[in-house]
Amino acid sequence: MIRITTRLLLCTLVAVAASHAAAQAPADPATVPAFRELDSMEARVQGCATCHGQQGQGTNNDYFPRIAGKPAGYLFNQLRAFRDGSRRYAPMNYLVAYMSDAYLQEIAEHFAALRPPFPQPQPATVAADFLDRGRTLVQNGDGSRQIPPCMACHGARLTGMVPGIPGLVGLRPNYIAAQLTRWRTGERRAAEPDCMHRIATRLADADIQALAAYLGSLAAPQDHSPDPRNVQRMPVACGSQR
Repeated sequence: MIRITTRLLLCTLVAVAASHAAAQAPADPATVPAFRELDSMEARVQGCATCHGQQGQGTNNDYFPRIAGKPAGYLFNQLRAFRDGSRRYAPMNYLVAYMSDAYLQEIAEHFAALRPPFPQPQPATVAADFLDRGRTLVQNGDGSRQIPPCMACHGARLTGMVPGIPGLVGLRPNYIAAQLTRWRTGERRAAEPDCMHRIATRLADADIQALAAYLGSLAAPQDHSPDPRNVQRMPVACGSQR
């Protein structure tokens, strides 16, 4: 509330100053630094910074993920899902409730272009064989259960793929486990064919925990840009890539 009040007060002061200046001599608001600063996309997305960090790098809360550098198509799909209610998290649903597709696309492109540094990952606290189970699923999958390797879609560096597949590096284990569970139960869905739902239903609880532990232990590559579209053939059809 204090932040909102301060912002409103600042806007009022700028408006008053601009009005006074206009009375003295006509001016183009685009040439006034204060107007440019207040109207920038960086200023408009300050509501995102509390949870996702000033540059979208994520915060110490396990459930507020890094969004910087993820493909714009993926970010747009998530913002639209929150707005339309197909993905449920009350603060996000409320924040984007009245935003147009065009504005959500601008927000998505803003965060997709950012490349803040990654923090050092926290060391895994699970047994070595459990961590190896996660590594195997990420790198090789499990053909006997029709589980493709994560790298087949999320990229060899796990940095995602344009336009709609997110990077997995830099996410905390608890967040990864929570999202896989939501995919498995159908609480989280994507455009059909919903490849993540289909894959997650084949994962046991232990698989999810092993995947989360291994992915959360990985350091980010030097170049953490997402791969270009269809840099390799995906093993399953995925509606998010259309």
